[in-house]
Amino acid sequence: MATILFIDDDDSVRRLTQVALERAGYRVLIAESGQHGLRLLEHQEVDLILVDIFMPDMDGLEVIQLLRKSRPLSKIIATSGGSGDGNYLDTAKYLGAQDTLLKPFSLQELLDTVATQLRLRPRSI
Repeated sequence: MATILFIDDDDSVRRLTQVALERAGYRVLIAESGQHGLRLLEHQEVDLILVDIFMPDMDGLEVIQLLRKSRPLSKIIATSGGSGDGNYLDTAKYLGAQDTLLKPFSLQELLDTVATQLRLRPRSI
């Protein structure tokens, strides 16, 4: 059973995503902040990390950069519903996320993207 860490500051999004992924057969760890997610990774091995871009204190782009240094082979999917001048999901890919999901995404889109990333081999450096 694959283990997924989902980092998002929105409680309702965390709960809905956790339920959907668990029903699909995954083990899911959740974190409400980038710092909490990084702390969990000190003691947990995961197969995939889902991280929201817009969070207080430490945004998802910072988390991705730190993960690339500490866990270069981690599979990362960035999520965002934010808008602005820059395309943050493109930036997330540039920084090392393998895939992205634009909020609001469907549960099927989530499950398809997760399954695709879990089937792929880790990217080499």
